[in-house]
Amino acid sequence: MSDFVTLVEVGPRDGLQNEQHPLATTDKVALIQRLAETGLRVIEAGALVSPKAVPQMADSADVLRALDLDAGVRYPVLVPNEKGLQRALQAGVREIAVFAAASDSFSQKNIGCDVAASLERYQPVVEQARAAGCRVRGYVSCVMGCPYEGKVPLSRVVEVSRALAGMGCDEISLGDTIGSGNPRLTRQLIQAVAAELPLSQLAVHFHDTWGMAVANVYQALELGIRIVDCAVAGLGGCPYAPGATGNVATEEIVHLCTGLGLETGVDLRALAETGWWLSNRLGRLPASRVSLALRARC
Repeated sequence: MSDFVTLVEVGPRDGLQNEQHPLATTDKVALIQRLAETGLRVIEAGALVSPKAVPQMADSADVLRALDLDAGVRYPVLVPNEKGLQRALQAGVREIAVFAAASDSFSQKNIGCDVAASLERYQPVVEQARAAGCRVRGYVSCVMGCPYEGKVPLSRVVEVSRALAGMGCDEISLGDTIGSGNPRLTRQLIQAVAAELPLSQLAVHFHDTWGMAVANVYQALELGIRIVDCAVAGLGGCPYAPGATGNVATEEIVHLCTGLGLETGVDLRALAETGWWLSNRLGRLPASRVSLALRARC
């Protein structure tokens, strides 16, 4: 089993899209560049979605044009449909992500259609992206619970994950959108999905609403997961999941992996400084306890 863990930094998209006051385009570009300098090699750079729906991502195409897409860093972007894909391709994107859910109610609130219709919508998007040479990531949200439906059956998560993989997604990210998971549920989730899909194809995406995100990542790593989504300074939340707090902090996951003897290629101190730099611009402290502890030592 590999001792290298790929961190997918989702702060510039999943994190910033929940901010009340959008960060300036120049600051977004600077953030992504700083994150790349820490050693992160997969950084979700934005979302080519309707600016009315997600105004914080309205400048994603401008951000992409300012980045060096040939510098050895992957910059996936979220696209909701074929129109979004065409905008992504015009911007030179080489990796996209599509966003499905394991809950019909959440899917309706988030993208205006049920799960089955969303998968039908994504089929041509994935096909066209792959034909253009793009790598494709598929998100499955609400894998451990829905803010509207409550408990989500594991069979539903497996069904949606299998559908995304079947249409051509290279990687499936399993998202605990409302942060209600725990290590026992994490183990059950991964075992169920891994019975249908290769473990190497799976990623985990935890929110820290109930303070269990790091414990859940630990359980996932113990089961062999080697792709983890995280956000610098613990950015994030979910506009369609009331009460959901931020993503698990990237600083916490780097610290965890180091303690387990797993490699990430990320400079923790440089990462923490980037989190402080961003938090200063957002007018608050980082949500990362590792970052706060490092600053207290200085």
